[in-house]
Amino acid sequence: MSGRAARVTALADAAIALLAEGGMRALTHRAVDARAGVPLGTTSAYLRTRQALIEAVVRRLVDLDQVDLTERELPTGAPPPGPPPRLTAPDLDRLAAGTAEVLDRWLTTGRDRSLARYACLLEAVHRPELRRILAHGTVLREQARALLAGAGAADPRRQGDQFVAFVDGLLFDRLVGAGALSAPTPGTPESREDLRAAVRALLRAFTGS
Repeated sequence: MSGRAARVTALADAAIALLAEGGMRALTHRAVDARAGVPLGTTSAYLRTRQALIEAVVRRLVDLDQVDLTERELPTGAPPPGPPPRLTAPDLDRLAAGTAEVLDRWLTTGRDRSLARYACLLEAVHRPELRRILAHGTVLREQARALLAGAGAADPRRQGDQFVAFVDGLLFDRLVGAGALSAPTPGTPESREDLRAAVRALLRAFTGS
């Protein structure tokens, strides 16, 4: 990683922490300088505008999410060309378990990233120029469509999109919704099993397996 790339990464990490703590109102170039422990004006020098700062945050979030997915051996990137591989019931069981592991991580060690992601998405609702940050979810939807096609889903395109929306909603509910009051404590075997059962039930409904 080049010196510039390393510095932008450090600034993005500081911005993520600020977003998790105080939302968009906490995100300023001066605050990022202070959190990152760099001289005043450093963030402005590397990420001149607020939009550039937010986009750097989103790129960093995507990179970190990809690391989590790879470690859990879940598909990343666009699906390869050609027919999707045929998935069996045990394949879907492993997919549900892996997805649950990632969700539980995003509720615990990755909690700041999850909160920062939602803050960016809410900001994009009111600032059309930031709408392109939503594009980072396109690859996940494409991959989900390919997986469900391989599992024999009746309408993999529509159901793939629904699968991603369901998983995202599950995370949101456990993180900041009513689910935080009743769901098992994140980071425990009970939490991972509850998440696994929810994801597996959806896959079963979509595929009949």
